[in-house]
Amino acid sequence: MKTLAPAVAVWGRTAPSHSITAVLITDDQQTIVTGSQEGQICLWDLSSDLQVSSKEILFGHTASVTCLAKARE
Repeated sequence: MKTLAPAVAVWGRTAPSHSITAVLITDDQQTIVTGSQEGQICLWDLSSDLQVSSKEILFGHTASVTCLAKARE
């Protein structure tokens, strides 16, 4: 059985800025991946009715994310 756990990000009074510099859509067209000028990578769920909701935000890059690519399994 697959369970769903919402992603939780904690920060101060304002969310980090996310100036999108790269976009990738997965083959199943259910996830959008964005890279930002600030160095974050965000994963977004895309529903069949084209509603976008946040899934995860990944921190750690010290430079802009200017390219995204799929990796093999």
